[in-house]
Amino acid sequence: MEQQDAVRREGRLTPVLALATLIAAFGSSFQYGYNVAAINSPAKLMKAFYNETYYDRISEYISEFSLTLLWSVSVSMFPFGGFLGSLMVGPLVNKLGRKGTLLFNNIFSIVPAILMGCSEVARSFEMIIVARLLVGICAGLSSNVVPMYLGELAPKNLRGALGVVPQLFITVGILAAQILGLRSLLANEKGWPILLGVTGIPAALQLLLLPFFPESPRYLLIQKKDEAAAKNALRELRGWDDVDAETQEIWEEDRAEKAAGFISVLKLLSMRSLRWQVISIVVLMGGQQLSGVNAIYYYADQIYLSAGVRAQDVQYVTAGTGAVNVLMTVCAVSVVDLLGRRALLLLGFSTCGTACCALTAALALQDTISWMPYVSIACVISYVIGHALGPSPIPSLLVTEIFLQSSRPAAYMVGGSVHWLSNFTVGLIFPFIQVGLGAYSFIIFAVICVLTTIYTFLVVPETKSKTFIEINQIFTKMNKVSEVHPEKEELKDFPPSTAGQ
Repeated sequence: MEQQDAVRREGRLTPVLALATLIAAFGSSFQYGYNVAAINSPAKLMKAFYNETYYDRISEYISEFSLTLLWSVSVSMFPFGGFLGSLMVGPLVNKLGRKGTLLFNNIFSIVPAILMGCSEVARSFEMIIVARLLVGICAGLSSNVVPMYLGELAPKNLRGALGVVPQLFITVGILAAQILGLRSLLANEKGWPILLGVTGIPAALQLLLLPFFPESPRYLLIQKKDEAAAKNALRELRGWDDVDAETQEIWEEDRAEKAAGFISVLKLLSMRSLRWQVISIVVLMGGQQLSGVNAIYYYADQIYLSAGVRAQDVQYVTAGTGAVNVLMTVCAVSVVDLLGRRALLLLGFSTCGTACCALTAALALQDTISWMPYVSIACVISYVIGHALGPSPIPSLLVTEIFLQSSRPAAYMVGGSVHWLSNFTVGLIFPFIQVGLGAYSFIIFAVICVLTTIYTFLVVPETKSKTFIEINQIFTKMNKVSEVHPEKEELKDFPPSTAGQ
């Protein structure tokens, strides 16, 4: 009877857990999405500001090439900052903890919000460029630390749903930037510095509220060796007093990886016992960005225009696409623990691949068949739906699930670096690919989607409702490490966990 009660209680989303999830995701993930999209609407106004500022200084306007280059630097500083932020994840989460890192990370949001908000008054476009780098560092840290924090707070049966919440807030952030970026609101001559500076508000709220919520129990127990604090955190999060079984499971995980000790990025890349986990994260994170999601958004305005949408109305259609993105991510949150991670990845990547192929055909035939532009719009929306279901939310959730405590920070550094470098590469190269290949540029993304789908089908296991130990045992067999000397293994062939039974 007690066991049945424990199983029934496992699924509770307590107020503390729900609020910790919302505050962490709103304070951090929201900003990532917001800053991705906020710079798009006022681009023309900001370029004009760059030109005027330059003229005020030396009585000359910037050349067309130099202005394009300066704008390109302003935009690409964000993913470059994201890459730098990813490299900081391991040292910070081990030293400050998961919650501590999120609190520290607010520096990289509040300072750039002030810089961007004051840039016009100060007549300095350099402030915007520096701010974009800093806010990129914020996004790089938060995109890795929030899923890690929530994955470690959640009971195993809610880990999927809570692990997808950061991606939901990223899409909400994008939509908020698209709405505030309407010309009638803030994307105008007086409003654009406010549009860029709004990013500091979620950070300030997180700084005020997050200290009242628990640190990751796994961090407290395994890294800090503070069992009393870990149990208190678990009691707060679960809403009941008997947390011995879960504490025991965390100790079990700790004992299982004692032989490995602290795992650096170099050690992570060289360990045979983690080979397929690392390959899977590199493929999924690379596939997520190189599948063309940013290019689709980049191209969407032109597709809408060619479909007959009036230039002044494109901003509303774009915001509508953002709303579809939010809606489908809500669906992913709802079904990730029902359908599983693997099914959503397969469904998502295959949908994106099909949409890219259809979009290529539609764009190629756009001038010859009158109704083809509408097919293009349908392809864009289908792509957005597919990406929101699997490729966007699942990879970062899987990093938490397929690595144990000692290797998780290094794994997030590797996954985050691949994510941001891929993002940076697409942003830098896509305009040139577009000039060279035109409508056929989406064939490249279709191929990447298909290859990622095949890899997921052949290699990635289902992880829903499994403990971290059980998931690692699946990979132990895949990595064929039972004969490897224990010092070189993260996880020996541990007996099946009884904590969740």
